[in-house]
Amino acid sequence: MQEERLQKIIAEFTEIENQLSDPNIAGNMPKMIQLSRKRAELEPKVQLARDFLRAVGAEKEANEVLANEQDPEMRELAQTEIEQSKNTQIRLEQELRKALLPADPNDQKDVIIEIRGGAGGDEASLFAGELGRAYLRYAENNGFKTEFITKTDTENGGAKEWVFRVIGAGAYSKFKYESGVHRVQRIPVTESQGRVHTSTCSVAVLPEMEEVEIDIKDGELRIDVFRSSGNGGQSVNTTDSAVRITHLPTGIIVTCQDEKSQLKNKKAALSVLRSRLWQIEDEKRQRENREARLNQIGTGDRSEKIRTYNFPQSRVTDHRIKQSWSNIDGIMEGNFEPITEAITEANAERLLEKETK
Repeated sequence: MQEERLQKIIAEFTEIENQLSDPNIAGNMPKMIQLSRKRAELEPKVQLARDFLRAVGAEKEANEVLANEQDPEMRELAQTEIEQSKNTQIRLEQELRKALLPADPNDQKDVIIEIRGGAGGDEASLFAGELGRAYLRYAENNGFKTEFITKTDTENGGAKEWVFRVIGAGAYSKFKYESGVHRVQRIPVTESQGRVHTSTCSVAVLPEMEEVEIDIKDGELRIDVFRSSGNGGQSVNTTDSAVRITHLPTGIIVTCQDEKSQLKNKKAALSVLRSRLWQIEDEKRQRENREARLNQIGTGDRSEKIRTYNFPQSRVTDHRIKQSWSNIDGIMEGNFEPITEAITEANAERLLEKETK
């Protein structure tokens, strides 16, 4: 591990901390957000780098003692310190290799999560709602804020379409592997024969894009306003606060009616639109770079079946890494951390394997 590279990372982190405490930057909120995200991205790497350099320093000091000390007891202690320092370096070097892999530039961003019921009728929408609530709890467990952009429920209390934001540094890194088709196997409450049914719901996880990252021209949009409606079409608002935005070049339509303010709904709808346009461009890049796509775990294809939730066997299986977990009740209470960590680790291993070829 090159010590010079590690020193540069530490120096960059120190410079960012100095800028964050600079009163001249404190009033520039976009710059503060950018620096805070970069700091959060670097912090775990810097801790590993400092620990590694500390172990290198300890080995050097112990070697000096060994070279100059004649006392047998001191020489034995120095030899022990050398062995321990080398073992520490070996362990930390492996962790650093993973930590220093090229970072996903979107990892520190807020995310927009879209959940829709799929095949399976009422049972599909019920599970979509349960999965959505599990994600909301997972976000809360990680200290993130959430807010709905669109929330359309079915008459049985399921989720027809839920679109919500997860706000906080690192949100995308926690949720990005959830995009795809989620399959549930269980006995529906309406099943009188006790048979297990299979249903699905689709999840899309999109990093929230800034205006400067996705340029949308006013002439490309058609904006309609209307009154918000609830289940069955009943009016839930007496003003035309709901907003529907159509992106004319692509035909993408985004509707937002969760806020009472037309301005807030428009802002939220534009945010979703920017993220969907980013997704189109990202899928195009993945098609053009097929090899890179095959060497990483999928994070964007909502048609890819990624996971099965088998309630009778209390088992959740992620098909991308072929691993299962038995605590299905805990997972549905928002305990996705073991799954997220396992997939992140598997993806890092694949990237490392590719680098060493």
